[in-house]
Amino acid sequence: MHWIPLTNHDSDITCSNDIGILTTHGQEQRYISPTTGICRRLIVQAVTPSGKFEVPLKDHANDTSKLAIWLLTHSPFKGWIIFEWIGKSVWFALKLLWPIIWFLVALYLNASDDSEDDTDSPYNAGYYKPYLRQFQGQLWAARSRMEHSSRIKEEADMNTRTHACYPRILMIRSPNQSEWVRCVDRDIIIHTKYIAISYRATDVYSRGLGEKEGKAQFTDEVRAAVLGQQFDAYWLDLECLGETPSEENLDVYCMSDVYRRAETTLIMLGRADSGEDECWRGWGGRVWTFPEALLSSRLCYKFRDREEVESLSLFQLANLAYTNSEDEQAIVNAYADGKDPLERLERLTLLKKAIWRRAMAGFPTRSGPPPPPGYKPHKAEHVYALMGFFEHRIQPNHDEDELRALARLSMANDIDRIADRMVSMFPSTTTPGACWYADNDIYDANLWDILPEIQVAGVTENGALVLDGCRAAAIRWKDFPEVPFATTFSLRRKIVGSIPYFSWPFIVIGLGVIPNTSRVAGFVLIGIGLLLLFFSPRLFLYSKSGRIINKQPWLIGVKGVVDRETVESHLYGGTIAHFPRMYFTPSGSLFSKPEQFSRRIGSDEQYEDAKEQAKSGPGHMFTLIDTYSSTMYYFRAERPPTVCIFAGREGGLGRFVLCSESCRANELHKEMVLRMPTEISQKMELCGWVALG
Repeated sequence: MHWIPLTNHDSDITCSNDIGILTTHGQEQRYISPTTGICRRLIVQAVTPSGKFEVPLKDHANDTSKLAIWLLTHSPFKGWIIFEWIGKSVWFALKLLWPIIWFLVALYLNASDDSEDDTDSPYNAGYYKPYLRQFQGQLWAARSRMEHSSRIKEEADMNTRTHACYPRILMIRSPNQSEWVRCVDRDIIIHTKYIAISYRATDVYSRGLGEKEGKAQFTDEVRAAVLGQQFDAYWLDLECLGETPSEENLDVYCMSDVYRRAETTLIMLGRADSGEDECWRGWGGRVWTFPEALLSSRLCYKFRDREEVESLSLFQLANLAYTNSEDEQAIVNAYADGKDPLERLERLTLLKKAIWRRAMAGFPTRSGPPPPPGYKPHKAEHVYALMGFFEHRIQPNHDEDELRALARLSMANDIDRIADRMVSMFPSTTTPGACWYADNDIYDANLWDILPEIQVAGVTENGALVLDGCRAAAIRWKDFPEVPFATTFSLRRKIVGSIPYFSWPFIVIGLGVIPNTSRVAGFVLIGIGLLLLFFSPRLFLYSKSGRIINKQPWLIGVKGVVDRETVESHLYGGTIAHFPRMYFTPSGSLFSKPEQFSRRIGSDEQYEDAKEQAKSGPGHMFTLIDTYSSTMYYFRAERPPTVCIFAGREGGLGRFVLCSESCRANELHKEMVLRMPTEISQKMELCGWVALG
């Protein structure tokens, strides 16, 4: 797996908090505090700390529970541990005394204070900690026309037909049949039947001194073939593309319509003496091969060194030019006769994958001669070739790259929501341009398997998507917090849980009785109190042993691989009375391993497997603990993610995107995607616009 390289800068970074106040800080990783909205330095708890920004595991779990578990799991009759055992027993006893003192103080204050102010705050907020930072810049291109877009629009971009019924330019043979004329007259073009020409540029000319002669010779061959097919007009991009950037953009916009409206499409191949199979593979490896072939009503072909023009079906074309992938075969079967129809999104996805695998003919090769003066290729040629299959298109632009063009195309065709779905996917390889883009998915899900829960509002100049409708939660890295929780009600546990707190009253009353009333009664009361103290650890833990039914949601991160018992100890003081507090995920991450029993549950073996796999591989291993669903996840990432976004659903689980924060770009960067229970999203608060790039 390849990862996005991190750039190091010597200068400090200036960022803003959630209300726009600027702050300057260094290059270390930062996060926005979910309580104050201030940008803070990220401190990461790690199994094996390294560096000044990593600390050992620490927690705020209930000390009384931890002391009780320790006293029950350690025998006092093993060497010198007796002294430690006595010390912790005394400390545990004092812990039981503190609630009594606090109760008496509170009772006195309530009795002497007539005010109605309630200083108690809710112990369980019921929601994950929110993500407070929002996107604060301008959109480069927006979904809504009501939003300002900073994208520079060329003149032809203002008023463009969604679907053209005729080409803008045709090469037509003059009435006296002496020459071919470049015709731009609409009235003539709409009444003229024509042939569209498809070819591979490297079969025609090479950039350099002989380029002009090669194009002229090819044009003569095309004209002869057109006349041989009894036509007096043709469309060839060498002669029919606009001369200005605006005209060229308009012609690229309507390119698919050129082949839709043509009577036939003539495929001009290279020279057969160099190998027919090579000619077909070369032609089929182009970006525009699918719009030209699939959108044409009739196909024929000709080799440059042969006179014959042969008709061709899509099935024949698939066997000749598309022999390397099942995707191309499925596409051709869907378009050829409709017997194997594909759902719209599946068809478009397969087309996208097939087009993206092909080389862009517009770019000169690095080993070839330099481009001519004024040459400016379309960087997003793949997207422009794909958009002919969509209901709504976007105006081409020389300055935009594939990511921005694909985002605009997705926004223009909201029913497909390609970019919205890609947010929920994590590819096996990530691109350095933007991390929302995904050609594939590490969980082997298809684009149409994803049901998006967010909407792309626009795209930034950096190519980041601006998302609306996100439910997000902050991930805590500095330590394990104290997790308030409630267990199932049990009168027996309530009674048993109150017994340890009577130990000190018995002892105090006994000490008061000895000098004043009866020494025997006093010693009996003290003995009962000490006996209760002796059994208090077991009684206390029994009172806490019920099944947890409600707890404060937290997302907690740890660098490294942590076992379940350690997590339970840091959250709840340990595993109490055989009631496990945490479970492994059966299918939430790449390291998940389910049990093969009737109950759907994650196997404990994945801890050892994750430890073994952590020894090698890119990035770092992390553990994510979700207290609401009591689930643990192991995953690999380049940096600790500080934000979790609910982006979609797939396969019965939610897709949650784990992101790190970039102060410099005001963006989030996708570090990993986990499959987590969908219901936990209801405990996440909605946030404003966020940029994912």
